Amino acid sequence: MTPFAKKKDIKRDWYIINAQNIAVGRLASFISKVLRGKNKPTFNPNIDNGDFVVVTNIDKIKFTGKKFKEKKYYRHTGHPGGIKEITPARLVEKKKSHEILKLAVKRMLPGGPLSKQQLTKLKLYSGTIHPHDVQKPKIIDFDKLNKKNLVSN
Repeated sequence: MTPFAKKKDIKRDWYIINAQNIAVGRLASFISKVLRGKNKPTFNPNIDNGDFVVVTNIDKIKFTGKKFKEKKYYRHTGHPGGIKEITPARLVEKKKSHEILKLAVKRMLPGGPLSKQQLTKLKLYSGTIHPHDVQKPKIIDFDKLNKKNLVSN
């Protein structure tokens, strides 16, 4: 019989990632795997056994190519003709640079109430200071995992 992880058996770790000069898509895919718990041998798609992720220096995250100016995020207000679009450059102007990574991670998670619960374990900070030192997060050198993770624009 396949062993399923019970709620009391789940151990949640804390990870910290410095997002300075890191490609958005690569970072978002890694974070979504950790939030879902796919990096653990006890992964089950209907159980929230993922870990917490703290991302610092979110305002210094990079896109590859021309995506910073040309990529568009669409949303609909629900009214006829109510489609709205915004670019990452405009989000940075509005001081909402954390929304860039949050949207990327959110769209990589499967839809439903479980993904909303998993997304709450993502903590984004614009500087290097964060209030999660008490949890003793493990540092992940994301730029050292693969040389393509680092964007030098």
